[in-house]
Amino acid sequence: MKIDRDTVFKVADLARIAIKEEEVEQHVNEMTKILTFMEKLNELDTTGIEPLVYMNAEENRWREDVVKHEITTKAGLENAAVHNESYFMVPKILEK
Repeated sequence: MKIDRDTVFKVADLARIAIKEEEVEQHVNEMTKILTFMEKLNELDTTGIEPLVYMNAEENRWREDVVKHEITTKAGLENAAVHNESYFMVPKILEK
């Protein structure tokens, strides 16, 4: 398929983007490259190949959601630079 100026403007209009006159030739070249690549892909024999939705066939293995207390507050705050009895202290970054 040959891409021309009218096609570029039509696609830009459908996509609701503005294209400057000096950008048209660049878009013609890029869209032609994309379509040439797609035509090349269409030449491949894909019989017997299932379409992919995800890149791997593995499924999530869900586990039961169980509450565990694996670390105490004191142990969690041991390496904190600044803290009080229960919380990390960080510099204020937002102003009202």
